[in-house]
Amino acid sequence: MGEDKSTYTDHVISLLVFNHPGVLSKITSLITRRGFNIDSIAAGPTKEKDMFRLTIMVKGDDRSIEQIQKQLYKIVDTFKIMTIHPARKVEREIGLIKVKAPMGERNEVLQMVNVFKGSILDSSTSGFVVEITGSSDKVDSFISLFPSNQIVEVARTGIVAMDRWEKQ
Repeated sequence: MGEDKSTYTDHVISLLVFNHPGVLSKITSLITRRGFNIDSIAAGPTKEKDMFRLTIMVKGDDRSIEQIQKQLYKIVDTFKIMTIHPARKVEREIGLIKVKAPMGERNEVLQMVNVFKGSILDSSTSGFVVEITGSSDKVDSFISLFPSNQIVEVARTGIVAMDRWEKQ
């Protein structure tokens, strides 16, 4: 009998790992071997020169995410694992979206960019490269405003996230 994946929710796991060759591969292999798809992954340096922070979003139930965390601690390069609490998280993603904008439609596209507080990074007579920064939902919402044939290309960073400061 298989697991009921309808009860799975998004979980954001933040890992501090030592920056050694192959660590990202070990971590992603461990997660995928356990049957989970990584919905988003972002990696970058921290204030410690020899460490990287990985922010990974996976769908699962609390029990299975707890098992993944226990397994991740067994990887030698793992220093610390934090689960980002959904109600207290601060998250950002950057989306670069290449949008076709023929001369008659340019003002509409520019208005949508302004509404989303985006930036035009490049423009030509064919269209724009737009940067939208915010939650994943915000990037999704901007993209959904356009018919698929008007979106030429999309590049997304994946989310980075951390818990907010505790209220005092």
